[in-house]
Amino acid sequence: MEIKQQIIEKAEELFMRYGIKSITMDDLSRELGISKKTLYQYIDNKNDLINELFKCRLDEEKVMMEGFQKAATDAIDEILQLARYIIRKLRQLSPTVVYDLQKYYRTTWKEMEALHQKHVYQMIKDNLERGMEQGIYRSEINPDIVAKLYVGKTSLVADEDLFPLRDYDISELFREYMLYHIHGIANEKGKKLLSQHLAKSSEEIE
Repeated sequence: MEIKQQIIEKAEELFMRYGIKSITMDDLSRELGISKKTLYQYIDNKNDLINELFKCRLDEEKVMMEGFQKAATDAIDEILQLARYIIRKLRQLSPTVVYDLQKYYRTTWKEMEALHQKHVYQMIKDNLERGMEQGIYRSEINPDIVAKLYVGKTSLVADEDLFPLRDYDISELFREYMLYHIHGIANEKGKKLLSQHLAKSSEEIE
């Protein structure tokens, strides 16, 4: 495995276990069994490390999204596969990591959010257009507006003031939000299809 990839994976492991703030570059080099000099040949600083980690996860997400689009039988099946994937990822996400990013690396957090939102916008817009073509989403939807509304509302799920992590499970929040989204865009045919998909697997959103 490439050294840089090893660095990123070890950093993610440590961040998820102990939080971002508490892990230093010294800790990382020690865990990897390499010198700080070697570490800095691949990573400029901690902010750079966080950015690299995020880019890797975004690339991974893009590949998964493309897979869902190809494998899904319809637009609702696609959005449910997406929801299950994101919920699994959110369940793995340490609340400490989110807190540290928002408090100590706010600029990085905002940059990551902007990149992610751009990707999510296009993905949701494509899904809306697919669903309208298939006759399972409402025909009067404006895909551009609804996709932007989706992106804007999604950021509320991660709003610590609105939904404190100590009081709300982020995967449950996203599940409720995704069902809210689908019921808002699906026509009667789409809602029946949603019920059929939900009845198929225990892995589906309930």
